[in-house]
Amino acid sequence: MPLTYDREALFDRFPLASKSKNLSHLFDPRKDIPKSSFGVRMVKMTDLPTKGGFSFDLCTRNQMLLDKGVQMPPFRKTGTTIVGLVFQDGVVLGADTRATEGPIVADKNCEKIHFMAPNIYCCGAGTAADTEAVTDMVSSQLQLHRYATGRESRVVTALTLLKSHLFSYQGHVSAALVLGGVDVTGPHLHTVYPHGSTDTLPFATMGSGSLAAMSVFESKYREGLTREEGIELVAEAICAGIFNDLGSGSNVDVCVITKGQTEYLRNYQLPNPRTYISSKGYSFVKGQTEVLSTKITPIQSKVQTVEGGDAMEE
Repeated sequence: MPLTYDREALFDRFPLASKSKNLSHLFDPRKDIPKSSFGVRMVKMTDLPTKGGFSFDLCTRNQMLLDKGVQMPPFRKTGTTIVGLVFQDGVVLGADTRATEGPIVADKNCEKIHFMAPNIYCCGAGTAADTEAVTDMVSSQLQLHRYATGRESRVVTALTLLKSHLFSYQGHVSAALVLGGVDVTGPHLHTVYPHGSTDTLPFATMGSGSLAAMSVFESKYREGLTREEGIELVAEAICAGIFNDLGSGSNVDVCVITKGQTEYLRNYQLPNPRTYISSKGYSFVKGQTEVLSTKITPIQSKVQTVEGGDAMEE
């Protein structure tokens, strides 16, 4: 059957071609695009329909501001090492305990392994407020789902809620997560990136110390690890991040999730113990502040009531 083409449709798509008298050498019916007299397909950029693309307006503006000497806001560096692996009976999660505020260590012993459900936990890296808010929000949704269904939460449910929320904000919610848990379908380990993309892996690392931790996993991980071997490998990976990344530090937290049981090992290892202790000691219990003196100043105020106004007519 001979190939045919619609002249009107071709003219609508390529308006410049309608000015030519001889159309036999301009159009290839099989490709539906203009051809030169030498048989080579040629299309001008002006002939193609306009499409959306990346706008460089803001990039141009930022460069103009830099050229004028405007001081741009600094990039905020966050630091964390969080890891997870699947062993023969479940999942082991691990994290360091350092929280930073720029170059300052704001908290030496913060918790980065967040509760999601009795059988699901999630490690968070990035902005502390974002990781706390996102995990708390999804945890409450999982709790309501358990109330409504009367069933144990599944890991894929938490994964879907997390990645849907992060994707809707296009990466502006700075939360990089390692999600692990055990449900009726077995152990699961996932990573969730701030833009909403996810991975399902036998071992995973996230955060600024992830490269050092991944080097430990790639050299020593194997299938069928026992519980003790999994815990020690996770602790070693976290220590690699602590000693090779300035944003990670302090202690090692580990969470072991198996079928029907979860064990949170807070401060499992203390690779950076405090070396200086005052010889005089402290006279108050940890967590309290000693009261050196007390002064009570009574506050009195004098109130004067003045009656006035016109009397009511009888």
